[in-house]
Amino acid sequence: MIIMASHVQIDHASVTDNDVARQIEFTAEIDGEEVEFAVKYAVLKELSGDEPEDDAVEMFERFSDEILDVCEEVAAKRPAATVVIDESDLE
Repeated sequence: MIIMASHVQIDHASVTDNDVARQIEFTAEIDGEEVEFAVKYAVLKELSGDEPEDDAVEMFERFSDEILDVCEEVAAKRPAATVVIDESDLE
């Protein structure tokens, strides 16, 4: 299953909850290039108003359009081996 927002295509099967690092990790393709992303729980809390607990992946999926738009913007500004999205990246 592929979720698409703008030019970002996420491989849904790659979405994992790293509760130790308190982030959702996934691989996405941007303009034909694979990029690793990590979305901090603080982003999910900012978007939902609730602290992620056992439902972090569900929250990620619920707000995926907004998150993937931010991922595309941040990846363009800060190319890295893993692009980390935190609450300061939200507009």
